[in-house]
Amino acid sequence: MNTGIESGMQLASSIVDGVENCESCDVVVYPPFPYLQAVESVVDSSRVCLGSQNMSNEESGAFTGEVSASMLKDIGVTSVLIGHSERRHIFNESDELISQKVTFGVEQGFQIVLCVGESLEEHVSGETLTVVLSQLRMGLSGVSATQMGSVVIAYEPVWAIGTGKTATPEDAQSVHASIRSTLDEMYDSNVAQQTRIQYGGSVKPENAADLFSCDDIDGALVGGASLSADSFIAIIMAAKNS
Repeated sequence: MNTGIESGMQLASSIVDGVENCESCDVVVYPPFPYLQAVESVVDSSRVCLGSQNMSNEESGAFTGEVSASMLKDIGVTSVLIGHSERRHIFNESDELISQKVTFGVEQGFQIVLCVGESLEEHVSGETLTVVLSQLRMGLSGVSATQMGSVVIAYEPVWAIGTGKTATPEDAQSVHASIRSTLDEMYDSNVAQQTRIQYGGSVKPENAADLFSCDDIDGALVGGASLSADSFIAIIMAAKNS
């Protein structure tokens, strides 16, 4: 819940200019709902795609305050974040609701970025993989192997979001490898290898290259650093050069 309409459009414009020649990376921006259409006018026909921070699992009707898939399609959204840690922990979205949103979003033709991650308490108590893999299995419970081409997984340890703390590349790689192994069990080796698994949690220019050097880290879900065009573009360049 950052930026205004003018600052959001300027940020998007600077990102568009900065990634013009970055053909090896896919870049998506996820503005607040009120600014989606304004930002779409900036990124239209560029290398930058438009994403939504959330979406209803209902098609239409008496669901005051919700935003439907068809509304998002109308304004050019192609990607949707589902299950972001703040949706889970602040707004109490359940694994069941997140699963419904993922399934519905894939059926509606969106790229779905399914976010999974553990809290600080769960991390300290050694429950990281139990929590993360449970969220993964539940989130994908309605998604077929053929539909997995539309799904990206984002591992975002809650304790590392906006705190300045970052999982070490070794720790992040370990969790990413377990996610990929679980995808192999749920589907097959082809799905496991083809699925993008991103890391999110205080990603910044200073640590991006080390994270991207890991075998199973395919990109980043960038939070606070994306509010600065320079830092966001630096992270994208680190991905390009990895």
